[in-house]
Amino acid sequence: MINKKALAVKLVRTLRERGFEAYFVGGCVRDLVLKRKPYDFDIASSATPDEIEKIFPRTVGVGKAFGVMVVREGGESFEVATFREDFEYSDGRRPGRVAFSTAKADALRRDFTVNGLFYDPVSRKILDWVGGQADARKKVIRTIGKPLDRFGEDKLRMLRAVRFAANLGFKIELATLRAIRKMSAEISAVSAERVRDELVKLLTGPNPAKGLDWLDASGLLPILLPEIDALKGCKQSKEHHPEGDVFKHTRLMLSFLKKPTPVLALGALLHDIGKPKTSKKDKAGRIRFNGHDLVGARMADKVLTRLKFSNEIKEDVTACVEWHMQFKDAPKMKPSTLKRMMQRRTFLTELDQHRADCLASHGKLGIWRFLNKKIKTLSKEEIRPEPFLRGRDLIDLGIPPGPQMGPLLKAAEEKQLNGDWKTKAEALAWAQDAWKNRTAR
Repeated sequence: MINKKALAVKLVRTLRERGFEAYFVGGCVRDLVLKRKPYDFDIASSATPDEIEKIFPRTVGVGKAFGVMVVREGGESFEVATFREDFEYSDGRRPGRVAFSTAKADALRRDFTVNGLFYDPVSRKILDWVGGQADARKKVIRTIGKPLDRFGEDKLRMLRAVRFAANLGFKIELATLRAIRKMSAEISAVSAERVRDELVKLLTGPNPAKGLDWLDASGLLPILLPEIDALKGCKQSKEHHPEGDVFKHTRLMLSFLKKPTPVLALGALLHDIGKPKTSKKDKAGRIRFNGHDLVGARMADKVLTRLKFSNEIKEDVTACVEWHMQFKDAPKMKPSTLKRMMQRRTFLTELDQHRADCLASHGKLGIWRFLNKKIKTLSKEEIRPEPFLRGRDLIDLGIPPGPQMGPLLKAAEEKQLNGDWKTKAEALAWAQDAWKNRTAR
């Protein structure tokens, strides 16, 4: 098995042997300080991009103008960047000009203190010019330098602060949090793709519920996800939702997800966004949300389109939203209806979502257990059987091609899923009788 850290150390040693400074930087150092396992190892060096190209045979200049190179070693990719200072941020994202500099200057240009640590893997010493070790011990996210300056340089850093706080289980230092609140509206200047990627990392992390808390506390929630902010104060019946309003329910639901897939996380986040628009009281004074699943699916599609998600993600998430109310009827379903439900490619994700939905409300898992039992007792062939009848079979029986075939094939599928037949011969006999009866009318 490839030891990625050993390969990274090898790159550092190679740079040192050529007379250059080189250190591990960023998230991998933070993880080492927090005694967590790093998965990626970034390197900063005094070597320029041209020098890096000369030293290593396999390089890609992914951001050569900014001093960033990718070095391929042992089948792995490592980002090797030249120490630099940044100047003249004008677009709220990237510097207009960079100058190659020193390790200390490179640390001081970074976003948060816990990400500004350097590590010498040869001497096994940490270089800390920004107080990152102390903040790591205190579990604090704090900008390097003035918060308004750091967020003005790259406005996505506001959302990154939220993500780091949630995923690391940290707090956001007060001055840093106040700056985010003050500048929160400026997150709209960040591209949808960059926001999307940060939200996915936040929602699929170890604590998506805390991610929602920090989005709310930072003031970013109503800017990025106004549909979720609108869930606040949307009352529900205490009988089915003793936990409170729709926002509290959604937050609690996210708390039952641990490192979920993007589809599951987004499905849970968006499953009830149709409730505020459909909330009504019936004649008995009970709160109803008729059609909120369909309304929510349309709203979810708009949210995901706005955030530039792929068509596949949109289709799967909107399916999770659209069908989440169907689960309550599962024990009463005909076999054919139940099997069609289980045929959906999102079914297992929907089932995980249903479990979290129940735990975040009435707490009853009877339907979840019922469906899990069905998964174990029904084979794949029973859930999605090879059809006994196809169009060619009907033609062979003398039934002419045309629109009349559709209803026959649909009825045949229904009967097969319900277990009305055991053999193709029975299906053919049924089709022949059905056609005769139809033409005799």
